[in-house]
Amino acid sequence: MILYGIVGAGGFGREVMPVAQQMLAARHAPGEFEAVFVVEFGAAGPVNGHRVLDAETFLAAGGERRFNIAIADHQARRRIADRFIAAGAAPFDVVAANSVQLAGNRIGEGAILCPFTTVTSNATIGRFFHANIYSYVAHDCVIGDFVTFAPGVMCNGRVRIEDHAYIGTGAVLREGAPDRPVVIGAGAVVGMGAVVTKSVPPGATVVGNPAAPLARKG
Repeated sequence: MILYGIVGAGGFGREVMPVAQQMLAARHAPGEFEAVFVVEFGAAGPVNGHRVLDAETFLAAGGERRFNIAIADHQARRRIADRFIAAGAAPFDVVAANSVQLAGNRIGEGAILCPFTTVTSNATIGRFFHANIYSYVAHDCVIGDFVTFAPGVMCNGRVRIEDHAYIGTGAVLREGAPDRPVVIGAGAVVGMGAVVTKSVPPGATVVGNPAAPLARKG
């Protein structure tokens, strides 16, 4: 039996698990797999009918172990991915049945593409990407590792998003030019509903329409 772990039993994990269960049931005969929640500490359960294992128990289980990480925190995702891969577990993608991927895309391991998401054409996406419901990635975008899209992100063509960036709910990223993409720097945060019309420096937080650096109080 293949043991598939969704790391994180919080809100996003509970949204991702039914998508994973449906996808895996379409691929495997009954009894060939089990989908479980995995938590780092304090396992309890069950949650929504699925067993909850602590990380040590999951990683020590015999047979094939596959995992994905339904945790928004990009630093936690990277730490957990490194630990689980080092322990011999392999990433798997979670892709909703109604998610759309068109032509010429390259998507790294460990992606979560939630219901009603779209990746159009010739996009390059790194490892452990999260695309929450109703988000899209348009043509010729380049997205780094451990990037998070909250629900309803509109990422238009020729945008480059560097590693560990977070794009908030309903944000709009303007299309870049062929020789001058819009760049969201590494570790940057784009706030909820922001309209990004120009590049964002690494580590910056931008909000508003048009998006501008968040003013610091004091």
